[in-house]
Amino acid sequence: MILDNITEQLLKEYALKYETAEFIIGDPSYFMHQVSGTEEQEAMAFLAASISYGARSQFLPRIRWMLERSEGRPHEWVCGGRYLKDLPEGDSRCFYRLYNIDTYSRFLSSYRALLLKYGSLGDYLRPRAGTALEAIDLICRHFAALGTSEVIPKDTKSSCKRLAMFLRWMVRGGSPVDLGLWEDFIPRTSLIMPLDTHVLSEAARLGLVSSRNASMSSALKLTKALAEVFPEDPLKGDFALFGYGVNHS
Repeated sequence: MILDNITEQLLKEYALKYETAEFIIGDPSYFMHQVSGTEEQEAMAFLAASISYGARSQFLPRIRWMLERSEGRPHEWVCGGRYLKDLPEGDSRCFYRLYNIDTYSRFLSSYRALLLKYGSLGDYLRPRAGTALEAIDLICRHFAALGTSEVIPKDTKSSCKRLAMFLRWMVRGGSPVDLGLWEDFIPRTSLIMPLDTHVLSEAARLGLVSSRNASMSSALKLTKALAEVFPEDPLKGDFALFGYGVNHS
């Protein structure tokens, strides 16, 4: 795909304008900056990403609740099983949208099993994944194997938007938004654009994609198009498309 100069310049301008410390205000990435230590940041990021869908006014309070219930130590909250006091298995009351308390508690139990065996999600992936897609696939496989695929997709056929966003947070270093905790083993050039129907619509308006299906195939095609503008760091395009949406909605 050959982008016209105007579109390319527009994307570069928006990426520069919106990848700032102010971006995290009102964004789920805010919460991983509110805890200390790499394990706690990774855990807070993973929990935040796990429910980041729907209206921000609905899921941000749920993330804050987990931050508060864990007393700023979500890794310890999960590893120690303390989440079971707050989110008991078998409880059918709603936790967030499609997830009742039992669903989310079982998801946390599967996450806990991984943490107790490997120490952290990063430690699990480091010797096994060399790209973002491999990392996403391994995460999906872990939760599918334990029968808890309601929160984490069972495979990579869908765009896996929340996991792609989580990988952006973990891999991109030198950013006022992203943490870069995994930049030593996953190259940022392998990151995949977090794709949902809204992002797909914005990308289509710019002529970056033609597909209307938020699949992994579409996410990879959009990432490839953005790599023409940002060859060393295609997910700068995430901030660019955010800025485009703000200014052209």
